[in-house]
Amino acid sequence: MMPKTNIIFKESRPGKTGVALPESDVPEIRLSDFIPAHLLRDKMANLPEVTEPEVVRHFNNLSVKNHHVDNDFYPLGSCTMKYNPKINDIIATCEGLSSLHPLQSEKSVQGALRIYWELEQMLLKITGMSKATLQPSAGSQGEFVGLLIFKKFHEANNENRQFILIPETAHGTNPASVILAGYKTKKVKSDSRGRVDIEDLKNKMDDQVAGMMLTQPNTLGLFEDQITEITDIVHAAGGLMYMDGANLNALIGISRPIDMGFDITHINLHKTFSTPHGGGGPGSGPIAVVKTLEQFLPVPTIEKTQDDEYHLNYDLPDSIGRVHSFYGNFSIIVRAWAYILTLGDEGLVSMTKNAILNANYLKSLISDKYDIPYSDGTLHEFVASGIRQKDRGIKILDVAKALLDYGYHSPTVYFPINIPEAMMVEPTESETKETIEQFAKALLEIDKQIDEDPELLRNAPISTPVRRLDETKANREPDLRWNFDEQ
Repeated sequence: MMPKTNIIFKESRPGKTGVALPESDVPEIRLSDFIPAHLLRDKMANLPEVTEPEVVRHFNNLSVKNHHVDNDFYPLGSCTMKYNPKINDIIATCEGLSSLHPLQSEKSVQGALRIYWELEQMLLKITGMSKATLQPSAGSQGEFVGLLIFKKFHEANNENRQFILIPETAHGTNPASVILAGYKTKKVKSDSRGRVDIEDLKNKMDDQVAGMMLTQPNTLGLFEDQITEITDIVHAAGGLMYMDGANLNALIGISRPIDMGFDITHINLHKTFSTPHGGGGPGSGPIAVVKTLEQFLPVPTIEKTQDDEYHLNYDLPDSIGRVHSFYGNFSIIVRAWAYILTLGDEGLVSMTKNAILNANYLKSLISDKYDIPYSDGTLHEFVASGIRQKDRGIKILDVAKALLDYGYHSPTVYFPINIPEAMMVEPTESETKETIEQFAKALLEIDKQIDEDPELLRNAPISTPVRRLDETKANREPDLRWNFDEQ
């Protein structure tokens, strides 16, 4: 039985206290002498008055209501919610690493700088690129930084190009990054195989195109097998090629961005190298570039001297500038470094192969009941369509909600938008054959329920702490603040 958890304000009683503080020996001051009056409260904050055990129990009870990778299967397509090995956390929290301060002298943080440099070298080996930066704090910021380098490159050539080409199967954050960087988008259609339509690409290509952002493999989980032709077309017109590395975990040890003709790629450490998802918090989305773009990288760069010392290099006159305070999120970088060292070359290749095997196995288990519009060449994820289910009165959203009652997080639904009733599934390499079979069984049972008890599916979930929400209202009228006056 899931423990009932009230809003903590309901547990509040006057006079309860969680901590007893000694009498302060610091002289009192008037805040208004230091802070403008309009920024000060006119009355005390209504904070809950609770004991320490109540606080601990409250947040523990909330935590068990969350679904996470340590709890159960999390097949969220295009997000790669894989298990984070605990050895990564152990190493990242070592006192010698966790107690560092970013303003320490270079001499006193040689070990940390060495980790930065070694991870860069690992990523360069994996991608084939010439130089990298670990500064970007997310894959989306990596995209933005890459596009700023696009712009800087063209400016250096006295060009002011206006457009970025984006396939309709691109990662979802690409258009926003383009607009933020000051470019406009041109959409490139897909062909009948779910890959870039070469003829449409040729039609969209001109001297105003700064480059192309291409997700490899794309969001259908398909490898763009005409990639060298694509990169040749873009390069011939003076454009650059950007590889969105959101799905790089499908390529490690098998194919490198440099060999496909890319000029820049970003790497999502949380997806490929098993660091925690930021959830709006600390993350990391390094980018790697070819030799001709090194000069535009953000400052500082990590350099190694002939004496095996490490330092931060700010002497890059053509740099786009700094994109993160200090040098990225160190604890996340340490975790990725530890993960790569743990697996080694052979382990990383196995990681990729297992991810591909798991996706194809799951696809085969459900393909009799769920349509797979583009099934040829599936790599680490695939997109199913619930169009047959919708024809019987149940939307893919209902299927996703019903999965919660089986204890599974839903796959990504209604993306990509070119697939009706889309369900994007990524099992990752972390999951066992048994887990995949159990998940497939749940999907098949839900399909069977459409004919036996469709109303149950329309009301799902029924066993979760929060039942089905009015998602439109939740988005448009979010209720996020406790109001004492209305209680």
